[in-house]
Amino acid sequence: MSNGSLSGPKALGAFLRAQREMLAPEKVGLPAAGRRCTSGLRREELAQLSRISTTRYTWIEQGREVSVSPAALSRLAQALQLAPAAREYLFNLANVKDPDKQSEALPLGTQVTAALRYMDCPAYLLDGMWNVLDWNGQAQGLFRGWLGEDPQPNLLRFMFVHPLAKQLVVDWPERARRVVAEFRAESSHYSHERMRELIMQLCRDSREFERWWTQQAVMAREGGERRFHHATTGQAIAYQQQTFHPALHQEFKLVMLIPAESGDGPIAR
Repeated sequence: MSNGSLSGPKALGAFLRAQREMLAPEKVGLPAAGRRCTSGLRREELAQLSRISTTRYTWIEQGREVSVSPAALSRLAQALQLAPAAREYLFNLANVKDPDKQSEALPLGTQVTAALRYMDCPAYLLDGMWNVLDWNGQAQGLFRGWLGEDPQPNLLRFMFVHPLAKQLVVDWPERARRVVAEFRAESSHYSHERMRELIMQLCRDSREFERWWTQQAVMAREGGERRFHHATTGQAIAYQQQTFHPALHQEFKLVMLIPAESGDGPIAR
């Protein structure tokens, strides 16, 4: 069986062993001289560097069903000098959250925000708290009266506090209820104080948000049809929503509203 077909503890153990064997002793301040039976670090050396018992580390590497705490994994990742992508992969294999992962978003490259200008459909960029960081002219036209006027636009506050939302969003109760469930699914990844403050504030400002939030519903964020009332005609305009995560910035969401074409433009229903 190849390493690629392993899963669970076996995959975790195989990954740790491969990383251990690739790490030269001198990289961690150990002498490279002397007789060694294995390439890279010995198990006992890595265990000592990670402050884990050699027996326990051996069990982990052997793929036994033993629990591994996030703190122990963090020490292993540090001792192995894992790059960010490899560290994330390690925690994904163990199915635990990285305790040292920064809750604050990394600065976005200018290429990501500049990409909005090249899109010919409404598009906007959200962070982990659903603050709207940037948007294009088509999105500002669709959300006229909110984007471009609110100095700190937040999609949740728009849906539940801004008076325009219930006029603009077709079938607002169903969409808003689903938004709360999607936000709950994502909020577990960002447990910092600002997130809790946002939720408490929304509960105070919106009875609907408070009611749906206390129902504990959880839904994955999905694409699909989104309909809005045209600002002038009042007709319902249909879009297909697509959400993407920029590389190295999984906490951000690039949301595109692609017109449901009917010849010359979005379908009006």
